[in-house]
Amino acid sequence: MSTLYPLLDNKFLLTIALIFVTFSVRYIALKLIDRKQQAHGKDHRDLISNLKNFLIFILALMIFNVWAGELQKFAFSMAAFAVAIVIATKEFIQCLIGFFYLMSTRPFKAGEWIQVDQYVGEVSQLDWVKTTVLEIDIHNYQYTGKTLYIPNNKLITSTIKNLNFLKRYAVHNFVLVRDTCVNPFDFSEQLKTNANGYCEEFEDVAARYNQSIERKIGGSIVGPKPQLEVGTTDIGLIKLEFTIFCPTETALDIEQKLTSDFMRLCIEHEQREKASIAK
Repeated sequence: MSTLYPLLDNKFLLTIALIFVTFSVRYIALKLIDRKQQAHGKDHRDLISNLKNFLIFILALMIFNVWAGELQKFAFSMAAFAVAIVIATKEFIQCLIGFFYLMSTRPFKAGEWIQVDQYVGEVSQLDWVKTTVLEIDIHNYQYTGKTLYIPNNKLITSTIKNLNFLKRYAVHNFVLVRDTCVNPFDFSEQLKTNANGYCEEFEDVAARYNQSIERKIGGSIVGPKPQLEVGTTDIGLIKLEFTIFCPTETALDIEQKLTSDFMRLCIEHEQREKASIAK
């Protein structure tokens, strides 16, 4: 008996013994059932199946009971390890979740222009961790040369604006300011005529593209005709605000032409005023 206790304390040997005993019992029981089946000619496959499952279940319970202490310690250590891993890789896991969110919702795709918070750019690449964006200056529609790496988890909590329609056509808005020595209504119609003339060459394409965008977003946008509003600033200066729907690459050129026209008309207006006073 004194030599038996050390063997019982050895969980590895005890496990082997339990497996051996269980399979021995199963072998003997199956032999007895097989003989009974041959003697009576009855089908005992259901009994055999139940017996096998029952013995395996009992064996699993006994082995679990033998190793319960070690399994508990292992579970605690694994839980602590898992918690440590989750804490250490929290940002990475959130980025992975963000990737699956972007793949399922598809708010944008590579090559499209987007705005995230104050950042605007063209999506270059989307991977498991980050979204690579080529930064664009929204005021002149030109690449800045900077590359933005936005973590995918930020795209879950931030508002994403898809600006892809700006890639071809832009609703370009700019303001011209002058002092009150001129009356802008004397030449505002001339500025409108000039704006229409600068947009005439792409008017038909702009109209179709405008309609296409409105159908896609389910709403209306400015255009395709140029618009001009005359007003004043907070400090009382004259303000002319232009809104033009035009190809992105021509937006700055049209702005410069209208600015030149505005300055020229202001000078001509001042010269006429001076001439009339001199008379």
